[in-house]
Amino acid sequence: MNPRRVLVIGFGNVYRRDDGVGLAVVNALRRHLGQPELPAGEDGLDALGESGTGIDSIALHQLLPELAEMLAPYELVIFVDAHVESLPQPILEEPLEACFKPATVSHILHPCALLALAEQMHGRAPQGILLSLRGHDFDFGEGLSPAAQALVPAAVARILELAGAEASQHA
Repeated sequence: MNPRRVLVIGFGNVYRRDDGVGLAVVNALRRHLGQPELPAGEDGLDALGESGTGIDSIALHQLLPELAEMLAPYELVIFVDAHVESLPQPILEEPLEACFKPATVSHILHPCALLALAEQMHGRAPQGILLSLRGHDFDFGEGLSPAAQALVPAAVARILELAGAEASQHA
């Protein structure tokens, strides 16, 4: 049994190549945990709390304010997205605090703003972490570039590490 409840939210546009890395990471995690993959266009919201591993996962096109209510039962929320800027490392891990930070050009809501909304609604917010994977190809189309695809296993391994050592025993 996991020491805490964890939610992994992969977000981005699966029809803009590497921007879909959030779904790719979520599906790789789901395979590792023995769960069915989410097809493009399905978010996984209807199965929250049913994983049996303590690690739930969903894939979304955008983060929306309505999601704040859903965060309440979780102790850790890991957001996974592509990063369009050059990063010093291929996967950037950023601890998040509840804040009302402006969204980026490509997203409606920043993950820390979602945590802030959850805090306002429930008096507490889960711990938040943003994993940004370096994207290389954001043209129209499906499927990740080989460079982005190569980052998926390391992202899954880090998620499992953040979630607790017991998660790796479900492989």
